[in-house]
Amino acid sequence: MANPTDDKADMAQGRLIALVIVAAMVGWMGFEWLGGQLGWPPKYIFLADLSAAAAFIWAMVAAVRIWRRRHG
Repeated sequence: MANPTDDKADMAQGRLIALVIVAAMVGWMGFEWLGGQLGWPPKYIFLADLSAAAAFIWAMVAAVRIWRRRHG
C-alpha cells in the first residue's frame, strides 16, 4: 500500500511535469513564431527545438519514474 505522503509527493511531481510540458510547448511555439517574424537564423530556432526536446525528455523520464514507483 502506498504511503499518503508519497501520494502527495507524486501528485506534486505530476503537476510540475504538466507545467514543464505546457511551458515548453508554449515557449517553443512562441520562439518559432517570433523567429519567423524577425528573420532569425535557423541556428537560434534549432536551439529552441533542442531546449523543448530536453524539457519533453525530462518530463517523460519523471513520469516513468512516478509510474514505476506506483506500479512496482
